[in-house]
Amino acid sequence: MGRSAISVKSNNRQVLIDYGVMMEREPGFPMHVPPNEVSAIVLTHSHLDHSGAVPIFHIGTRIPVYTTRLTGEFARLLITDFIHLSGYYLPYEFLELQTMMNSCVYMEYREALDVGDIKIQLLESGHIPGGAQCLIECKGKRVLYTSDFNTQETRLLRGADTDCGELDALVMEATYADEDHPGRGEVERKFMERVNEIVEQGGTVLVPAFSVGRSQEILCVLAAYHFEHSVSVDGMAEDANEILMRYPSYLKDPKLFMDAMHMANWIKGWRDRRGAVKKPGIIVSPAGMLMGGNAVFYINSIARSPENGVFLVSYQVPDSPGRKLLETKKFILGGKMRQVSASVEQFTFSSHCGRTQLLETAKWAGKNAKIFVMHGAEGNCERLVDGIRKGIGAEAVAPKAGDTFEI
Repeated sequence: MGRSAISVKSNNRQVLIDYGVMMEREPGFPMHVPPNEVSAIVLTHSHLDHSGAVPIFHIGTRIPVYTTRLTGEFARLLITDFIHLSGYYLPYEFLELQTMMNSCVYMEYREALDVGDIKIQLLESGHIPGGAQCLIECKGKRVLYTSDFNTQETRLLRGADTDCGELDALVMEATYADEDHPGRGEVERKFMERVNEIVEQGGTVLVPAFSVGRSQEILCVLAAYHFEHSVSVDGMAEDANEILMRYPSYLKDPKLFMDAMHMANWIKGWRDRRGAVKKPGIIVSPAGMLMGGNAVFYINSIARSPENGVFLVSYQVPDSPGRKLLETKKFILGGKMRQVSASVEQFTFSSHCGRTQLLETAKWAGKNAKIFVMHGAEGNCERLVDGIRKGIGAEAVAPKAGDTFEI
């Protein structure tokens, strides 16, 4: 899972959809695609496993990047941070990122655009603000690439746009092909119950959350439930908030989002951080998997007291500090691996479809559509393929990197 990249070729054009990185100690890149063979790039959303390698195509070249304006803004934010953290391992620098941004062609959802004989449309994905699915039409064939998507609406976003007619092929993700998510209302209620319990007893809750999407959703949940105690937001989540405030049309409920922004205390420096951990309330801060960011500072203060809580609301990849915290209740505190005294809990605020929604998506694509399953770890692609074949009777395959298919 990660470093997503799909090439769509016609007789005279090649369109690349996403070109991401595998987020490991040293970033992993997709298969090489010669830039002189690429007519255009479609960027579905800003997460680095879809966007992080796109600047490679702007080393001495200017290939157009078709995307939503909000995805462009978020991609600049995330890739800039990525360069700061991983520049030694990257084949590009800030100059290439700037060339990429200057090459962006911004599209609205449902706007049709031609690249030679290939027609492109972006449809809402329900994954993160500005995120999109990509509908490709060429020579009478119609292919939908879901990218990361969520058909269930959340406090922050509308569900994915599924009105795209008959398809000849569906390329879909399989991140959660092995499980269904609990209902969003149930997750929100349990989350708020536990937050209130801890805060009303004088404790502080740290919510490590991804800076783009998850942080804003948690703030919207707090606003929707009229949380009356201190709310602090820190790190890159603040930058994402500022960007999103300029693009409210991408949100399901812009008023709720603005209410959330106004109720939160925006941390401005170390004095604010030290003050936030000393009073009852909730702190929302990246990084979502505790792999860095200001959340690591907060956990060093919050983890030592049983009155406090660390509530994980983002996916925790295997071997990440967040996953290890969940499994062992241990974290590196003061330079040593120590037991965490605070309550450690996980709440499933997923921005992906669960298994049932994935199978429903495959079903509405139609039995005549070829289904290609990707973006799934630990055998999930094969699990979803098996479910599609047995439950729907459609033709499905889990491609390997470099596989080529004709539609």
